[in-house]
Formats: sequence, C-alpha cells, structure tokens
Amino acid sequence: MATDTGLPDAVGHPAELKRVLETVLLASSTPLTLAELKRVFDVELSNDVLRRALEDLRAEWQGRGVELVSLADGWRFQTRPEYQRYLDRLNPERPPRYSRATLETLAVIAYRQPVTRGDIEDIRGVAVNTQIIRTLEERGWIEVVGQREVPGRPALFATTRRFLSDLGLRALSELPPLPEVANDLALRLEQEADTAAGA
Repeated sequence: MATDTGLPDAVGHPAELKRVLETVLLASSTPLTLAELKRVFDVELSNDVLRRALEDLRAEWQGRGVELVSLADGWRFQTRPEYQRYLDRLNPERPPRYSRATLETLAVIAYRQPVTRGDIEDIRGVAVNTQIIRTLEERGWIEVVGQREVPGRPALFATTRRFLSDLGLRALSELPPLPEVANDLALRLEQEADTAAGA
C-alpha cells in the first residue's frame, strides 16, 4: 500500500527518503545510478519517485558550498567550482598535466568517435604514440568499443561515461562546440580522405 505521497508505507515520509538518499550519496566515493540507489531500499521505488526526491534534495542544497549533480554515470555531491581554490590550499597536489599530443588525441576521440588510431593520425597529421592511448585508457576516459570492418580490423575508440562525469557533463552534446577553424579543418580532411579513397 502507498501513502498519499506516492511512497510505499515501508519508506515512510518523503523527508526520510531524502535523508537516506543524502546519506548514501555523501558516503559514496563515486556517482550512483538510479538502479544503485534503488537497491538501498527494502521496497521497490519507481525512477520517477527517486528523481523527484533527488530534485528536491538538489533544491535543498542550493546556496551551499556543495551541490548535488546528475552526471553521465549517476548522481553525486560535489564541491561547487567557485570554492575549489580553498580546497587547493588544503590539498596543494596538482592534477596530472597532459601533453598537447594527449589532449589533441582525446579531443579527436571525443568529437569524432568512434575512431581508429589511423583516423586520429589522419586528423592530427602525426603518428599516435601507444603511451598516449594507454594513458587515456588507464585514466578511464577512453575505451575500445569495437572494430572497424576493414582489413586488419583496427580498434574503434570512444569516450567513457567517466570522461563525461570527470568533466561534469551528462552527455556528449554538452561538450563545447568546436571552433569554426577546427570544423573547417575536419571537413577538409574528410573530403581529402574521401577523394583518396575514391582514387
């Protein structure tokens, strides 16, 4: 039986549901999906009930130094960006620095996925070092999603949900648009590849 709040009796009041969600999310070191959050409860909750409770919880945390966000791989509490400088003073470790080649490779994969190593080399105009691919895979930002059906069956690379979450995004469509110059260059390279393939 359900209460007039739409929650099963075993869950109780909506405030209790939010307290449980808040506790679980604050204690978790990684984002949690709706399916993972459902497992916390003894009764079956619909995705709509959970989403409403999470949205209410997000509203309650407005104006604080920590916010509840929905990312590609689930929900998590995180520090608001404007307070990062205070955390940096507490923990002065610097994030890893990536070479220009690594960042260019990641950008090609993110904006043109799925791509092969050969595609990346064609776009960048230089060979891709194996260590660059390994670094991005170890970071959890890219993965092999299949093979292109051509001789040699080269691996197809794409970004992961972790890549999106680390950037604070829910979907690839939230990536910033490529500058016009880059779009023109990509179009020109694609036309050259089509011309070369037809020759």
